[in-house]
Amino acid sequence: MRSKKPPSPSFAGGGRQIAYPRIEDYALIGDTHSAGLVSRAGSIDWLCLPRFDSSACFAALLDEDRGGRWVVAPRGPATSTRTYREDSMVLETTWETGEGRAVTIDCLPIEDHVDPTDPRKIAPHDVVVRIVRGLEGEVPFGMEYSPRFDYGNVVPWMRPHDEAIEAVGGPDALDLRASVPVTLDGARVTASFSVRPGESAIFLAAHHPSHVEIEIPTFPEDCEELVRRTDDFWRDWASRCAYDGPWREQVVRSLLTLKALTYSPTGGIVAAATTSLPEEIGGVRNWDYRYCWLRDATFTLETLLRQGYTAEAVEWRDWLLRAVAGDPQDLQIMYGVKGNRRLLEYELDWLEGYEGSKPVRVGNAAVEQFQMDVYGEVIDSFHSARTAGVAELVEGWDLERHIIDFICTNWQEPDDGIWEVRSGREHFVHSKVMAWVAIDRGIKAVERFDREGPLERWRATRDAIRAEVLDRGIDPERGVFVRSYESRDLDASLLMLPLVGFIEATDPIMKATIEAIEKDLMRGGFVLRYDSTVASDGLPPGEGVFLLCSFWLVDCLALVGRVDDARAMFENLVGLANDVGLLSEQYDP
Repeated sequence: MRSKKPPSPSFAGGGRQIAYPRIEDYALIGDTHSAGLVSRAGSIDWLCLPRFDSSACFAALLDEDRGGRWVVAPRGPATSTRTYREDSMVLETTWETGEGRAVTIDCLPIEDHVDPTDPRKIAPHDVVVRIVRGLEGEVPFGMEYSPRFDYGNVVPWMRPHDEAIEAVGGPDALDLRASVPVTLDGARVTASFSVRPGESAIFLAAHHPSHVEIEIPTFPEDCEELVRRTDDFWRDWASRCAYDGPWREQVVRSLLTLKALTYSPTGGIVAAATTSLPEEIGGVRNWDYRYCWLRDATFTLETLLRQGYTAEAVEWRDWLLRAVAGDPQDLQIMYGVKGNRRLLEYELDWLEGYEGSKPVRVGNAAVEQFQMDVYGEVIDSFHSARTAGVAELVEGWDLERHIIDFICTNWQEPDDGIWEVRSGREHFVHSKVMAWVAIDRGIKAVERFDREGPLERWRATRDAIRAEVLDRGIDPERGVFVRSYESRDLDASLLMLPLVGFIEATDPIMKATIEAIEKDLMRGGFVLRYDSTVASDGLPPGEGVFLLCSFWLVDCLALVGRVDDARAMFENLVGLANDVGLLSEQYDP
């Protein structure tokens, strides 16, 4: 999504950035525990520690005045170019000024050499390392560090402590160490320094519980080693990618980003690292996505499995078995990264929101919704893992059988749908099809993999679902699939029907649906989820195009033989990536 005015990548007015950066101008750094967003202006404007769903200690992304940030950038006018190190999540920003050139390195380190039984040893995922290196000339830099705990609500007490500046607020503490002189001014730390070729300035911030005294690696000597080991971790992981074809660079970057959104201690996979970025600037469709949506996780697992990453599938399966423990009928659509179920939604009224887009929300009330498609996606992910040769647990098949039996009993119920509408339950066509998928994959497990199950009952239910969708899910006048029974509206989720095997893309009804979506559900060459000005969802209309839906259309175009059209659209989509290869969920053409 685009905001109004990009910032100057330099210090202005005492370090304040001039305006909210465009959302697309952020780069992601991550360590498979949490993730931060770094702007083109060299500012970490979003970071939650120690987990994705912890409260933010830097939240200028959602309020540039109160949120808190950490800026390291040249003093005065500068231009910047950014890149990730090859096959790594270590970010490098090269700055050019009238005085010379320098590079900043931003990293959330990953290493395993910490004794978990010693509470004083700071865990590697609780650390941020920032390094400035001179390349040419002498470049003057500034540093401004102003953490604010609890999403900007707590201005910390800051004091010199053990060769660091410690910020303390309630249960949180953040220790800043620097290799250059710094100045403490109330609740802000600043530094002014210059770097020449061969010179470096190093900063390290370590988060810890405020009641625990910590020990961290030798500073600054070990910081370079932390970055090196982090590079090694990401490159070793990326080297296992099985894909070797067109757009491999984009494929690997996508895989790395998905891996960075995995919470490695449990295997949970978050949908995003942020909360409350608006679907439309100034709008109210601002949600917290720092949780494990089963649907999003299964999409991620499908991608990882295709490239040979079976370990992630095993870890996610084990996470799911723990999260769902109990009655599968109580399956939620999302969980916390630890498998926690209570994700109470509330608003942070002290934050103005990105570009004034309120409310800012934490938690997500959609956790209470019934979304039938999730059951199909979960069973499909188990099927994909089984097909890929991932060893099964007895408990895994037991869970699958319970889920399939639940679907057999409840598939005729209305639900809240894939898009989590807040306007009441309907008989969504996509949801019915995904119920069909759940039972179809269960049947395949019995037929192909010798699992035990009530085959005849499942076959009869699968056939009944298909018959009903073909009877009630088609507009008889236009001959196209519709969003829900008794509706004439289109929905991008219908593009999934051939992708999950419910119907051939070349079937006349499906071809007509694809063409209708191209004609009536696109803006600026990209696919909307649905027309929010026509289809009721319980919220004011207005959002960007949903890029995943456009990729579904690419698949469908290829399946109907329109390969040139599919390629052109795919290349257009890839071209929307920002300077470091990242795509947003939504986009404003």
